Amino acid sequence: MLSCSDSALIFKALSDETRLKIIDMLSCDELCACTILESFNITQPTLSYHMKILTECGLVKSRKEGLWTRYALNTELIDQVKAFINQITSEKENCICRK
Repeated sequence: MLSCSDSALIFKALSDETRLKIIDMLSCDELCACTILESFNITQPTLSYHMKILTECGLVKSRKEGLWTRYALNTELIDQVKAFINQITSEKENCICRK
């Protein structure tokens, strides 16, 4: 299960509209940075900044393929985020509100 501090980093990464759109794009398939860049009106360094945030929090995995970098969702972490949201939004016996 994700810790609250790990989750906070992930939610901070998701708090940007551009990064949310990148996550949406990657939900379909692994993509090259150049393909992602074509969908935005931003510079390559700005895309690199966003990808660094997404990869550092673990939501996105990257791999080099020759001169290109390809990105994909980290589906294991995405599943953990979904479970975390379900856990904190569900009533439970040891809920923080009962302390």
